Amino acid sequence: MADTLLLHIDGKDAASSDGGTFEVRNPATGVPLYDVAHATAQDVASAVAAGRAAFEDRRWHGMRPRDRARILNRAAGLLADRIDEYARLEVLQIGRTIREMRAQLARLPEWLEYFGAVAQSSEGTVPDFGEGYLNVVRRVPLGVAGLITPWNHPLLITMKKLSAALAAGNSIVIKPSELGPALPCALAALLEEAGVPAGVVNVVTGLGGSTGRFLSEHRGLDKLDITGGTETGRVVAANAGRSLIPVTAELGGKAPVIVFADADIERTVAGALFAAFIATGQTCVQGARVLVQRDVYQQVVDRLVERTRQLRLGDPLDPRTQIGPVVSRAQRDKVAQAVDRAKAQGATVLCGGRVPDSPELGHGWFYEPTVVGDVASTDDLWREEVFGPVTLVRPFDDEADAVAQANDCPFGLAASIWTSDIGRAVRVTDELDVGIVWVNDHHRIDPGSTWGGSKDSGIGSENGWDAYRGYTRPKSVIINSSDRPFDWFATTDDLRYS
Repeated sequence: MADTLLLHIDGKDAASSDGGTFEVRNPATGVPLYDVAHATAQDVASAVAAGRAAFEDRRWHGMRPRDRARILNRAAGLLADRIDEYARLEVLQIGRTIREMRAQLARLPEWLEYFGAVAQSSEGTVPDFGEGYLNVVRRVPLGVAGLITPWNHPLLITMKKLSAALAAGNSIVIKPSELGPALPCALAALLEEAGVPAGVVNVVTGLGGSTGRFLSEHRGLDKLDITGGTETGRVVAANAGRSLIPVTAELGGKAPVIVFADADIERTVAGALFAAFIATGQTCVQGARVLVQRDVYQQVVDRLVERTRQLRLGDPLDPRTQIGPVVSRAQRDKVAQAVDRAKAQGATVLCGGRVPDSPELGHGWFYEPTVVGDVASTDDLWREEVFGPVTLVRPFDDEADAVAQANDCPFGLAASIWTSDIGRAVRVTDELDVGIVWVNDHHRIDPGSTWGGSKDSGIGSENGWDAYRGYTRPKSVIINSSDRPFDWFATTDDLRYS
């Protein structure tokens, strides 16, 4: 990789207009990886202008959807050939284990393929407007979309937004997280290699408080799409509101893992372990609250603690490593402080709860996988997102109690239910105030499966037809097919006009 990661505007790589940069470090070692161009307000304006010019001259959205799909499919093939290379880059910058990143990135070509197919399948409508008229309603692209993406799944979440936006015919400006910018930048070059015209995909790297703010406040956008923390989402949505543009915001979560007494214990514990600690717990659908029916509570907790203690921390590039570091020193401090507050409020740390003392881990930002018990519903840990390798366990008595505890949360993104009773699974699913529910599974995703939540977890959704429509607007064309003259002011007779 080059010593400095550059901006990508109108098909060209460039330094920031003032020459500013910032540094990205390897979270496993603390060693600097590369410098990154820090986009100014002028750079953001240039990127939006490039996207606008590309949209207005129709170099992309003027293509037939079938031709756009061919290019997206070509990009999917290029991406499939580079999975190993890109997985290593993701590991170096965010600390996710190589095993996880290979598995995740191997699926990403599916998003380009799926939304290319959606674009070709999209159809308008012909409402019954009445005799003498033909009304055609079709979906047209919005224009220029600003995509603000996070560090925990840098390429996956960029792909979820970008594939729908491009398939619909929009131009885009991507602002990746300052902690994980490498892959979104590489993706822009890959798309142009596949045939996406220059100016359609632009990337402005920089800090959220400056570059991200400049993009979210730019009045030349036609949509904002963000994945991030809830408070950041509120700010971005407010900025979008001032410009009267649509916003999609996929924000925080505190997903419950609901375990009923009839569930298979080993399968359920394995699922809860995956839910809690995949991505070192740094995911919006993390199984952050493991709720277990009282009859099997101690059995499940004992086994979960045992399995958690066996997880292997280490170099994320080592295929044997199961848990990598958190993404930054600041994030590790946030995780440690959350556990310390929980203990001060009366909770019990059942395992983990500290920075490992192993010398080989001493230079990275590691934190032991942690299970916490005795958490009250008034405690911070019950309600606040930690975004790290920390989960809590708590008993419940019956279905009503399970639902009440699961819904006792400001977030409503996801939940999982573990039971052998399909009727119970359906009943509980209906009662949960969340957007995604897995039964006897957790954290599964597909480009065709809608992804979004309720309450403080955001607005709108990713994936599926809803995401595609969210990057279009309806245009209604009414054609007068009558040969009868219409002159309202030439007569006093009653005439039909509505």
